[in-house]
Amino acid sequence: MTVRTKQQTYLNYINGQWVPSASGKTEASLNPANIDDIVGYVQESGVEDVNVAVEAARRAQAAWRKLSGPKRGEYLFRAADVLKKRLDEIAETMTREMGKTLPEAKGEVQRGVNILRYYAGEGMRSIGEVIPSTDSEALMFTTRVPLGVVGVITPWNFPVAIPIWKIAPAIVYGNTVVFKPAQETAVTAAKIVECFDEAGLPAGVVNLVTGKGSVIGNAIAEHPHIHGITFTGSNEVGKTIAQKAVARGAKYQLEMGGKNPVIVLEDADLDRAVEATISGGLRSTGQKCTATSRVFVQRTVYDQFKEKLLAKVKQLNIGNGLEDGVWMGPCASQKQLETVLSYIQKGIEEGATLVYGGQRLTDGERAKGFYVQPTIFENVSPDMTIAREEIFGPVLALIKVDSLEEALSLANDTPFGLSASIFTQNIGKMLAFIQDIEAGLVRINEESAGVELQAPFGGMKQSSSHSREQGRAAIEFFTAMKTVLVKG
Repeated sequence: MTVRTKQQTYLNYINGQWVPSASGKTEASLNPANIDDIVGYVQESGVEDVNVAVEAARRAQAAWRKLSGPKRGEYLFRAADVLKKRLDEIAETMTREMGKTLPEAKGEVQRGVNILRYYAGEGMRSIGEVIPSTDSEALMFTTRVPLGVVGVITPWNFPVAIPIWKIAPAIVYGNTVVFKPAQETAVTAAKIVECFDEAGLPAGVVNLVTGKGSVIGNAIAEHPHIHGITFTGSNEVGKTIAQKAVARGAKYQLEMGGKNPVIVLEDADLDRAVEATISGGLRSTGQKCTATSRVFVQRTVYDQFKEKLLAKVKQLNIGNGLEDGVWMGPCASQKQLETVLSYIQKGIEEGATLVYGGQRLTDGERAKGFYVQPTIFENVSPDMTIAREEIFGPVLALIKVDSLEEALSLANDTPFGLSASIFTQNIGKMLAFIQDIEAGLVRINEESAGVELQAPFGGMKQSSSHSREQGRAAIEFFTAMKTVLVKG
């Protein structure tokens, strides 16, 4: 693998201009597959940069909100065309910056294109309804108006799809945006914003400020002129944002962690269940909020399922995501690798049986990356740390159950409620699962990870703030409803 020697410095984007941070400090973005490969340098911004970006967004919002929905949608259509044109380049940047395989990265960029086109069309959709008035001489109706300036705070695991599924509805509904991406994928974020710039988006409608979450994220959460905050990330940070938003009356939307179960019953297609468990739990190195973490298998088919699972997992090719044939890349950072390894060690210490994996991979070229083996535990009790806390890595916990009722009870015994899936051919058991599982995303005979862009997405319990993203549901967060009565 050739290591690139030319590294670009990526600037903040404020009021339609690419500008350095006030501090002048930058930070290197490293390839987690090979830390000798510097993807680029990004700004280490401060509160002053956030203030300037918010002021630019405030100035732009007055004119932007007065554009018609279809006119705002035209900008998204153009941005989609630019992103499509740059798909290969941006996908490669994503793979270099956070480690997922190139085919996955290409799929994510294409999803970004599709999201932009979907929300471009939203500019033509209804934003209210006529309501009968008790006064026969009056007209009463509802309409929706933008919040104003929206802070967008996104994670590193889906560095194209998540920012776009927040920014696109925010701006098509008339808001302006201050965008703070995860610092680990700030180069990819800059390339997304380049697409909006190339599409001719008016100055100040989208602003990019990169830097530490403890500084930039906190400044966004506390800024008096940011009227809404949409956040995807950890529960700890999400709760802090919520507290700060509530304190000043700002609207907030949180999508956070998961401890997602799959239930495999004795009548399941085991080959299909195994494939879905591997894809749902290990693809993207398990770094998805919807990733499968706990696998409840009915005792009568447990040994057969485990044998098939191990046989498949042992065949997985772990390496640099830019290389052909690689199925799983590295953890996204040194910190994430250390977190995953610490959970594996905790599982061993608490008495779970390590069936496969659990080691850092340091042979050959993998010595310069943050690679860990796919890991499978069994004899996992519900009170163990690996059965309760989100690991965000390629770790599966196998748990035997005697019935669907037992599986549901254990699956629901968690503070999280994001996604869940079941494998069965029994319609009655499918319906019982749909009714009783405590999750916002329910999948039948399919992996736990993944949601279509036109469908609402979000979790229950501590997995979200109970709002929904994507699809038509996005209008609920990014607008406020206004009721109007007109009488001549």
